[in-house]
Amino acid sequence: MTVSTPSENQHLTTGGTATISDVARTPESEIEVAIFTGGFDRPYVHGLATELASKGVGLAVIGSDEIDCPEMHSTPRLKFLNLQGSKLETTVTAKVARLLLFYLRLIRYVTSARPRIFHILWNNKLQFFDRTLLMLYYKLLGKRVVFTAHNVNAGRRDRNDSFLNRVTLKAQYRLVDHIFVHTEQMKSELSTDFGIPCAKVTVIPFGLNNSVPSTTLTPASAKRRLGLEKGEKTILFFGAIRPYKGLQNLVSAFQILPHNQEPYRLIIAGEPKKGSDTYLRDIQQAIEKHSSKTRILRKLEFIPDEETELYFKAADVLVLPYTEVFQSGVLFLAYSFGLPVIASNVGSFREDIVSGETGYLARSSAGEDLAGAIEQFFASELYKSLDRRRSQIRDFARARNSWEIVGRQTCKVYGELLDCGR
Repeated sequence: MTVSTPSENQHLTTGGTATISDVARTPESEIEVAIFTGGFDRPYVHGLATELASKGVGLAVIGSDEIDCPEMHSTPRLKFLNLQGSKLETTVTAKVARLLLFYLRLIRYVTSARPRIFHILWNNKLQFFDRTLLMLYYKLLGKRVVFTAHNVNAGRRDRNDSFLNRVTLKAQYRLVDHIFVHTEQMKSELSTDFGIPCAKVTVIPFGLNNSVPSTTLTPASAKRRLGLEKGEKTILFFGAIRPYKGLQNLVSAFQILPHNQEPYRLIIAGEPKKGSDTYLRDIQQAIEKHSSKTRILRKLEFIPDEETELYFKAADVLVLPYTEVFQSGVLFLAYSFGLPVIASNVGSFREDIVSGETGYLARSSAGEDLAGAIEQFFASELYKSLDRRRSQIRDFARARNSWEIVGRQTCKVYGELLDCGR
């Protein structure tokens, strides 16, 4: 297998996508950065990349079909390199071939890449390789490497931590020049668990999702489209379904609610992730055994961006019953639609939720505590005046989590790293 193939050139040039040589000819700029996306998380990539480009940063965004969107080709100073292509192969052989070809393309690119700063948003498929040998190669090339740690240790969160996971994580954290995290708690854990100096870590907000369309669809129309009745008290669970997200606790809470007194409805909208089959089956069985099953709408699949607003506008409140997490992008997605949030008291939720103003905090993820918080919300002035409060929630989020704030702080770190390099 050679590095350059017809299929590779197609991925690099079709639809206005920049070729590697195009990036090398980018005009001189004060700051040039290559952003490594891992080939997923389009909302975060879209928000950060377009904001940085608007501030004059020259960008090469390394992505996949999943990251690709019109803004990746129409934003000035932004060049998109689709090195991963599609992830829809069905055979193991095809998946392995695509993965190997991607790493060959990646190594070829970084070897001659012009940007002095490499910003890693997510590692690629071969995590241990990315954290160690690939990181060492970046450093040998003289690059300044920035890493956004969306999760300090996802293995611990997912309860599949290992010695190798911790060792390679520590290696990456030590090798990078600077680390972005989203909460002070995450910064503290980097220091206590991995020995990372606080001066090497910057806390930045989690930017609001601005890649999901929001149309003139009204909450009343959204409810009708989902078959919900006017006045039904609608609770939403949204996003990838994994054990740490505590969906089983929300189902338990929903079953505790007094359905003979109030018209409660629950929407579960999200894709079960690989390895969660048994977890989901147990939840499905618990739903089927209870009389409230007809009041639960299940959409157990990936929800595309163009359908997302339907669920957030049909809901009266989003519930995040997580058992462990640092921060959730779904919370800020809800805020962008003016939707209040009820969350268990984990991670930074206590910092992101203003009781009675943007939502409520349950004492824990236990069903009884979640049910109590849900009843508290639907009895509150926040719910009774929700039509008016939605704009206030959106304003609250924009003031704290705008991409302008994220971009400004990110550019400051870039500049400091370049000054140190000089």
